[in-house]
Amino acid sequence: MDFSLWPAASRTWQDVLEGAEYAERTGWHGVWIADHFMQNGDDLSVPVNECLALIAGIVARTERVRVGSMVLGNTYRHPAVVANAAATIDQMANGRFVLGIGAGWQVNEHEVYGIELPPIGPRLKRFEEACQVIKGLLTQDRTTFDGTYYQLTDAPCEPKPANLPILIGAAGEKVALGIVAKYADEWNHWGRPDLAAQKGEVFAKHCERIGRDPKTVRRSAQTFLEIVVPGDTEAIERKQRLEDRGAHVIMGSAQEVLDVVAQYPAAGIDELLVPDSFLGDGNRRFDALERLREEVLAKF
Repeated sequence: MDFSLWPAASRTWQDVLEGAEYAERTGWHGVWIADHFMQNGDDLSVPVNECLALIAGIVARTERVRVGSMVLGNTYRHPAVVANAAATIDQMANGRFVLGIGAGWQVNEHEVYGIELPPIGPRLKRFEEACQVIKGLLTQDRTTFDGTYYQLTDAPCEPKPANLPILIGAAGEKVALGIVAKYADEWNHWGRPDLAAQKGEVFAKHCERIGRDPKTVRRSAQTFLEIVVPGDTEAIERKQRLEDRGAHVIMGSAQEVLDVVAQYPAAGIDELLVPDSFLGDGNRRFDALERLREEVLAKF
């Protein structure tokens, strides 16, 4: 199983870059950046950097790690804009870029920016059309598409990427996982191993209906992951706050964390993402990541 770092887009560019360079230097598999313009809460004063701009900077300053979007909200950008941006970033990354996309969900940023957030049914239908548009533009000489939400006529997207994987972030079992089965090269969702195993069973049924082998889709997941050092009351309080708001958390001693993480491969997960948003700043962040790397990740 691979391990990747998820630096918070709310960090300064220099802090994000230091995280990416740390991941590159110490053997992490990839670096992922979330796509939001503001915090999901009442405090709108926290700066949040734009996803694609951060990714372009990271791929220009690294050579080895995969770099991906986790995930671009379809409501924010026309899929033709996404495809053209992705093709350009792929050139910069020399094939290390993963285009992560999703239907969009964060209510407050749609409200304050005046961006439409349709009900979930129409939103998923729009997203499925967007998947078709993006796939077409990245693989066909010209793309013509006449959908309910998008219309393209003999549209180009040049230069074509050589092999740009599309990751879809989704967890909805009735419709969203069916879209993953049809269009995704990779699939991501939040959750501990038990949830990953459950989602995998549902996903396999969607794949069976269309004649696809679910093992052809690379799977990734993420939780808030941290080794709690004895006596670190701040970490214990943080764990409680995360759990109180329903977050997916794996925190405890090195052995406790290892015991849970070791269950992911059997649940079908190929890559585990580690968000750093709650690990503090400066040396504290890197100390926490190094403990994870040395005492858990190295066991794989």
